[in-house]
Amino acid sequence: MHFLQIVWNPTSEGIKITDSFTIHYYSLMWIVAFLVGYYIMKRIYKRENESQDNLDALFIYSVIGLLLGARLGETFFYSWDYFKDHLIEILLPIREDPNGSILGIKGYKFYGFRGLASHGAAVGMIISMYLYNRKHLKRSVLWILDRIVIPVAIGAICVRLGNFFNSEMVGFPTDGPFGIVFGALGEDFARHPGQLYEAFGYVFVFLILWFTYWRTEKRHQTGFLFGLFLVMLFTVRFFMEYFKEAQVDERADWIFNTGQLLSIPFILIGLYFIVLYKPKKA
Repeated sequence: MHFLQIVWNPTSEGIKITDSFTIHYYSLMWIVAFLVGYYIMKRIYKRENESQDNLDALFIYSVIGLLLGARLGETFFYSWDYFKDHLIEILLPIREDPNGSILGIKGYKFYGFRGLASHGAAVGMIISMYLYNRKHLKRSVLWILDRIVIPVAIGAICVRLGNFFNSEMVGFPTDGPFGIVFGALGEDFARHPGQLYEAFGYVFVFLILWFTYWRTEKRHQTGFLFGLFLVMLFTVRFFMEYFKEAQVDERADWIFNTGQLLSIPFILIGLYFIVLYKPKKA
């Protein structure tokens, strides 16, 4: 029996600009994530006496690194069977549609980057921060990784809310006291809102990172915040996968699904930086 059952059936996917262009709510959540992240890093850079020029460069590197990494992660970890026949869609926010038209080019519609993988985003973040540090910051790459993970945790919350708005990455059917009926999928039964569970878990990841940076001396322990982020975020991801439908049907009967298998190396790397890595003064 459901004491709280919510029917989720949005009337639109986003804000319609033209007949062929809609800003999807998922894309809006990414915009919110980057804007809030910029504000957080501005406060951190002010505390660390870093320049505005370096902050502006950080924003550019972050956007490119996270989006490119997330997109390539989705392509190769989850959806290669589709993208191998639609290579142009990997890096462009479009999708084939016989009734679509973009700037007079028929056969496509604006779709947005709706397929993005958090594991790929993590790899993209690390690579982009290495390049950013080498070009602009010239500190230890772990110095910036220890700080950038705070706004990245906000981004993780926003992405999962975007998944909920899109009625994607849905949970298993449930007879429990709380469930969401995803009417947009044509369903009339309740499911676990796995996206909301995960977003709620990431709220605590952000709060713990925020408190540790602003209220403790652990921010001086190089690699600690980065390791803590990896352990907490991907542990949440690992356990939340038990509530969600498999993203790749062919792997549904695996002991651990794709998201869980990809999370394990990040958790181990995080434990290394927390427990074994020799701390250095930033």
